[in-house]
Amino acid sequence: MKTIGHLIGGQPSIEASRTQDVFNPATGEVSKKVAIASKSTVEEAIAAAQAAYPVWRDTPPLKRARVMFKYKELLEKNADKIVAMIGDEHGKICHDAAGELQRGIENVEYACGAPELLKGEFSKNAGPNIDSWSEFQPLGVVAGITPFNFPAMVPLWMFPMAIVCGNTFVLKPSERDPSTALYLAELLEEAGLPAGVMNVVNGDKVAVDTLLTAKDVKAVSFVGSTPIAEYIYATASANGKRCQALGGAKNHAIVMPDADMDNTVNQLLGAAFGSSGERCMALSVAVAVGQDAGDTLIAKMKEAMVSLKVGECSDKSNDFGPVITKEHKEKVVGFIDSAEAQGATVVVDGRNPVIKGYENGFFVGATLIDNVTKEMDSYQQEIFGPVLQVVRVDTMEEAMQLINDHEYGNGTCIFTRDGEAARYFSDKIEVGMVGINVPLPVPVAYHSFGGWKRSLFGDLHAYGPDAVRFYTKRKTITQRWPSAGVREGKSFAFPS
Repeated sequence: MKTIGHLIGGQPSIEASRTQDVFNPATGEVSKKVAIASKSTVEEAIAAAQAAYPVWRDTPPLKRARVMFKYKELLEKNADKIVAMIGDEHGKICHDAAGELQRGIENVEYACGAPELLKGEFSKNAGPNIDSWSEFQPLGVVAGITPFNFPAMVPLWMFPMAIVCGNTFVLKPSERDPSTALYLAELLEEAGLPAGVMNVVNGDKVAVDTLLTAKDVKAVSFVGSTPIAEYIYATASANGKRCQALGGAKNHAIVMPDADMDNTVNQLLGAAFGSSGERCMALSVAVAVGQDAGDTLIAKMKEAMVSLKVGECSDKSNDFGPVITKEHKEKVVGFIDSAEAQGATVVVDGRNPVIKGYENGFFVGATLIDNVTKEMDSYQQEIFGPVLQVVRVDTMEEAMQLINDHEYGNGTCIFTRDGEAARYFSDKIEVGMVGINVPLPVPVAYHSFGGWKRSLFGDLHAYGPDAVRFYTKRKTITQRWPSAGVREGKSFAFPS
């Protein structure tokens, strides 16, 4: 059986002292194994990145950008292969995986603008014959720790910009679907990246803690659950590192009485059930304002969900695939059970789908739950599965208060035809990413991604303009050349 290893200093490495099974979620069978890095293996990757840093740091931004231009070409050329890798290990349907990859490629496109993004600032004659300028210099070795749900896109949020800014990189992808990240790194070297600039180590908490405490790692980017994000941020910060740690979400959609209900239902179907709900931007709660809106929403959702298809990744007619593991399936089903036990109504039940030929897969069907209240466990916690819960309120103010009171503040949206209501919502809601009739308001690559409250630990968001600032440090230089033969007097006053 194939074992997925690491990429260190441009060379493949397989450390076989510990391995972990990698499953095909559609069949429930072990498809390969992944090597779990020891502390010494991670330290080897950090050392390789540190050794490659001086030359890469001094490589002109234009030459770094040329690598990214070639890399974009290779990603597009090998898109079908990457999509198949994602499907085999994550279970994501091919059209969804292709969309994920495209959003990642857009971040590579943004990184191609490094010569412009890194120009810095200049002021001539800031004082008498004094010039002052700022430079944005790389940090050194930086690390990324990425989740299972976007094995291509989230790594591409991180390492293209980090590398094009002049840093070297160590990536620790999810051990549940490790092949994609390793292949992305191999393509980067094919694009002309020097050995050691990009390194990949597969592992578990041992690998993570090694990255968080190593003195040569200057910054850490993370995407995952809130408890782990909080741990990553606290540990990295305690060890003197810059850190951005993106955590969990509970994304609400307010459905106003004046909403175009047919359009709202179509948008909610993809936003709630796409990728089996395993998205940090998935809409997991619809807040219906008024009983009539709630009744109409439930009736139309129930009717529309009849035609939804869950199944294997290569079948384009399927809408979404399995969840990542058997344990996660049990967790999602447990939340549906608890909602029902606590008084909610399971309108469409996806707990026991039968997929012909894939009876042992980790499938959960699309599930719709009505009459959910904020006290329920399923409302308070992140389900991360194909489950849409409906909460009913009387006013928009109640709906907004519900969202603002929640510990997460990642994404939200409102469905309405009322411009005044939309503007009030976008101004007053305490959430980092807001949609107006847009259910998944994921910023484009030249903006930045991140939530508020316990959805983000750190001051700078992911990718886009914030990434340039996160992966560089500002240096301000003030310069003066006295005229030859002119002797200057002493001055003890503070310069002005």
